[in-house]
Amino acid sequence: MRVLGVDPGLTRLGVGIVSFGKHRDLQFEHVEVLRTTPEQELPERITTLGDSIAKILDSQTIDAVAIERVFAGQNLPSVMGVAQITGVIIYIANTRGIPVTMYTPKEVKSRVTGYGAADKQQVTNMVTKILKLGQAPKPADAADALALAITHAWSLSKNQLALTSNRAGIRSGTPAQQAWKAAERASKNTSLNKKP
Repeated sequence: MRVLGVDPGLTRLGVGIVSFGKHRDLQFEHVEVLRTTPEQELPERITTLGDSIAKILDSQTIDAVAIERVFAGQNLPSVMGVAQITGVIIYIANTRGIPVTMYTPKEVKSRVTGYGAADKQQVTNMVTKILKLGQAPKPADAADALALAITHAWSLSKNQLALTSNRAGIRSGTPAQQAWKAAERASKNTSLNKKP
């Protein structure tokens, strides 16, 4: 399975692809930073970036897209640019039947480094280590895109493992989570068996 991570922006847009198989080991596939300049008109910038994303999705088998979610702490011009190109990417992926998932920066940092307030260098270091890269991906937009792809790949592989375990009759989760699920099932069965 191959995941495209996207760190959206109008000036610099990071894209990174990772893959994983049955053994859940992540493999580095591709990383680059797409660029436009503030001197270009907005429609031209969006078209340039959109066309580049479309070429990536059309030239490679991508099973899922992970995009960084816009958050309110950014300044308004930055939020607007990120939101505009994010919408375009969601549209492009959706028209190709590729599911899109969004993650906040804190979620990505937490999953990749174990610390939700990690700085960009810590994220870059962990991405380099996780993917066993010979050198750190630069600039930070490239590392962030790979971090998004890693986060979603881990999420997908965890879900696949849980699904396989459930099919095999293996219980997943902590004992407390299992007890909670059992109680939920029991209450549903009880309410279904009650006559109106």
